[in-house]
Amino acid sequence: MRLKVLTLNPPFFPKYSRESRSPSVTKGGTTYYPMWLAYATGVLMKEGFNTRMVDAAGACKTKEEVTDIIRHMKPDYIVTYTSTGSVVNDAEYIQSVKDEGLDFYSVFVGPHATATPVETLKLNDAMDAVARSEFDYIVRDLAFELEKGQPDLSKVRGLSFKGSDGKIRHNEPMDPIENLDEIPFVSKVYKRFLNIWDYFYSANLYPEVQIVTGRGCPYRCTFCHWPQTMTGRKFRTRSIENVMDEFDYIEKTFPGLGEVFLEDDTFTQDRKRVKEFCEAKARHGNGLVWSCNARADVDLETLKAMKTANCRLVCVGIESGVQEVLNNVKKGTTVEGIRKFFKNTKEANVLVHGCFMLGNKGDTKDTIKKTIEFAKELNPDTSQFFPLMVYPGTEAYEWAKEQGHLKTNDYAQWLNAEGGHNTIIDRPGLTHEELVQMCNDARTEYYFRPNYMATKVKQVLTLPMERRRILKAFQVFVKQLGK
Repeated sequence: MRLKVLTLNPPFFPKYSRESRSPSVTKGGTTYYPMWLAYATGVLMKEGFNTRMVDAAGACKTKEEVTDIIRHMKPDYIVTYTSTGSVVNDAEYIQSVKDEGLDFYSVFVGPHATATPVETLKLNDAMDAVARSEFDYIVRDLAFELEKGQPDLSKVRGLSFKGSDGKIRHNEPMDPIENLDEIPFVSKVYKRFLNIWDYFYSANLYPEVQIVTGRGCPYRCTFCHWPQTMTGRKFRTRSIENVMDEFDYIEKTFPGLGEVFLEDDTFTQDRKRVKEFCEAKARHGNGLVWSCNARADVDLETLKAMKTANCRLVCVGIESGVQEVLNNVKKGTTVEGIRKFFKNTKEANVLVHGCFMLGNKGDTKDTIKKTIEFAKELNPDTSQFFPLMVYPGTEAYEWAKEQGHLKTNDYAQWLNAEGGHNTIIDRPGLTHEELVQMCNDARTEYYFRPNYMATKVKQVLTLPMERRRILKAFQVFVKQLGK
């Protein structure tokens, strides 16, 4: 009988998005798929292991409900995805399950565990190992070793683990996966284990599905933890035909789907590949609406090709309207270039979800006000305003630590009482409380502009495909305002 493996997004705040680039319960109601966990689940299933995935946060399952699943399944091995704000909770939960007498090997994965393997393993006795960085093949290889009964854990590349003597050992890193076509479609894992109606992205048509067509990002943004801890700087891609085969599978399997979101760090970085994708989509006759992450430098010709291929929206990290701040975070964009990009998106009729981050190196109350005004000038279809959240393993975290800006080392403080962002940086002239409040004020100021609200009413009345998304996002947003 094959090894029984449970891949787990553990119970915490309902709708807490561990796999977001900035994990939290969001003001706009966004709930991310446990995408990286699902990719690893697909790899384990491909190898024939008796595998089940549970997304407790997405499905709003309680600790008791998840523990009951574990009691009945009796897994040999649990892979737990963790995050900075949830790591203490996650470790305590796994300890509580083991305290019931359930015996399994416990491995933690994700950016936080990758950046802090020793610290994570020392949280309690239930922590057995950490799979560092891109973990699909690490957890697979570990499963093969555990299945032997007398595993040699030193053979598992990318693993940090507690030896029989209690000492922590670190194996050599696992190489990044070059042939991404070998990894099963993540949408097949969603179909088997998840309900797509549990997931929501406020900028996207509901319901939506999240996949990646490539991993890694060559850009140097100081705050982004995925390329710095998980996927690396080299952009590794699936073949276009492999991507289109998954698009065709999604179109057939999920009737009524609103949109596919391409979660590549920057899907548009290879313009030639983007155009090849758009041409292939036309050849396949695939009618799915899609959106993607992009940089604010995509040319008009590429945007028009994307629109022709049914691209509805691009999600763009604008971050700041002040050039000095953009330079400080190594964004590699210019204020004027961003303005030109928005002009191009309007001409191509591609919507934009704008991401603004307040409190970066060089930010003051005055520069933050300029960024908010810049957001209103650009007028994205939707916007998010986050306080700077620094995560272990990132250059931004090291900067904050070296400058003495971190007000606490208690990871639970990265979140507020509702699971929302609670930046832990205090700077001269800008406290963490002021920064969080400025983000809250920015949302209200942006979304309650008369002209903006009139545009949204018009969209609801004239664009049926947008209606459900707008009304759901507005309902969640108004609910959050009362907190």
